[in-house]
Amino acid sequence: MIGLVDGFDWDEANIGKCQKHGISVEMIEDFFTRELRLHPDIMHSKLEDRFIAIGKMENGRVAFVGFTYRQRRRSLLIRPVTARYMHDREVRKYDQTDTKI
Repeated sequence: MIGLVDGFDWDEANIGKCQKHGISVEMIEDFFTRELRLHPDIMHSKLEDRFIAIGKMENGRVAFVGFTYRQRRRSLLIRPVTARYMHDREVRKYDQTDTKI
């Protein structure tokens, strides 16, 4: 997926929110180079389109990253909003879908 965008949009707000569950900025950026499942995040899409990416981290654990896209000048960036490891029941639920990016 990272090939479709120019990079990431990070600041203190989203770094803190993403890292509070033990997932570093580097891990999140690596996550977007892997096979992911993408779902719209309807619950949080009031002001902008948001998405949920589900996939495996380098350590093999399944993670959930909520994100949006941001346009900065001529660059399309991924702006992670939240990130955490998924619970087993969540993994089973999302395994039933096969939308991959």
